[in-house]
Amino acid sequence: MTENEFTVDTEESVSLPRTDRVAPPMYLANYRERQARVADEETPDPDDQTPLYLRRFRERRSPETNSGRSVPLYERVGHGMQQAMSEDNRNKEISAPEKAKQVLAADIYLVRHGETQGYSTESGLTPLGTWQAHTYGHTISKRVSTGETVVVRHAPTNRAGETAENLHRGMMDGLAMFEKDVKVFEPEPMEEFRNFQIATPDGLRDVTSAFRQYYSTVEQFERTALGDRPMWLVEVDRFWRTQQGGGDPIQHWLQIPMFHFEPPAMVVRRFWTGIQRLAEEFPGSRMMVATHSGPIRAFAIAALGYDPGEPYNTEHVRVKLVEGGREALVSYRNRVQEIHVPEIDRLPTWRLDEDWIPRDAI
Repeated sequence: MTENEFTVDTEESVSLPRTDRVAPPMYLANYRERQARVADEETPDPDDQTPLYLRRFRERRSPETNSGRSVPLYERVGHGMQQAMSEDNRNKEISAPEKAKQVLAADIYLVRHGETQGYSTESGLTPLGTWQAHTYGHTISKRVSTGETVVVRHAPTNRAGETAENLHRGMMDGLAMFEKDVKVFEPEPMEEFRNFQIATPDGLRDVTSAFRQYYSTVEQFERTALGDRPMWLVEVDRFWRTQQGGGDPIQHWLQIPMFHFEPPAMVVRRFWTGIQRLAEEFPGSRMMVATHSGPIRAFAIAALGYDPGEPYNTEHVRVKLVEGGREALVSYRNRVQEIHVPEIDRLPTWRLDEDWIPRDAI
C-alpha cells in the first residue's frame, strides 16, 4: 500500500450532504396523537395493548386533570418553592390522608438518644451523636406541615437532654429553611420517660448513676474480701459484666428476673402514663421524646409481642394514639400493631390486696 491510499479529501468531507428532519420522531408523533385523542374525548381503542398502569398514568396526565402539562415544582404548593422541596420522598413512611389524621389524639415518637461518650458515667453526646440528633430534627421538619404543633420532651439524663436540644435546633433550622409556620415547644424533662431504675442503699437510681456506687462498693469487697456481697451488688455486677463481655445487657434485663431492677412491665406502664399525660396537655400534637434504648425496647416488645431488637441511635418507636385514647397504632421497623391502650388505674399492683380487683370481675 502507498501512503496516498490513506489520505482523506478534506474538501469532500466538508461537503457531505446534510438532511433536515421534517417529520417528528415516531414517539413524539404517537404522543401528539394520544393527546389529540384525549382532547377530542374519543373513546379508547379496545385493541390497545398498552399496559393498564401506563394507561392510568396517561389518564392522570390528561388535559382534564392536569391542564395537559406537568406541574412545575414551584407550583406544587401555595407558599413558595422551599416547601415543595421539603417533601421527604426518600423515607419509608406512608402519609395518611387528612381525614385519617383528624382522628389522631396524638402522634408520639419515642427516640433513642444519640451516640454517647459512655454508659459508666453521666456523659453527654459525642460529636457524632450531636450530628445524629440535629439531622434527625432536620428530617422531622420535612415531614411536619404548616399549622402543626410539635412538643419536645426528654428523659432527665445528660445524653437524652442533649439529644432533645440538638433535635430541637435541627428542627427549627429546617422549619426556617422550608418556610413552615409550626408551633414548637422547648425541650423539657419528664420523669415518666426516665431510664429503668435500680434499688440501691441510697434509693432508686438510674442504671448509669448506680454504676458509680456499684464501682466504689465492689472495690471495697475486692480489697478486704470480707463478708457476703449484697444482692443488689451481685445483680448490678452481672448486668455490667454482660456488657463488658460483649453481650446484650438490655436482653439480660428483659429476660432474667432481678429483684433490684425495675421490671420491664413497670417501665412500660410508666411510659404509657407519660404518653397519656402528653396527649391530654397537647391534644392533636406531634411529640418527640428523647429517651433510652432499654425502655423503648421493652415498650415495643409489649406492643408487638416479640423482641424486634435494640434501637439504633436516634431510631424511634412511633405511637399514634387514636381519638378517645382507647386504641393506638405502634410501629417499629416496618411492623405496625393495633393495640388497646392499657388502663393504668385498673392494672394490678402485684400485692395481696383485693382493692384493685373490679367488682364485676369477681
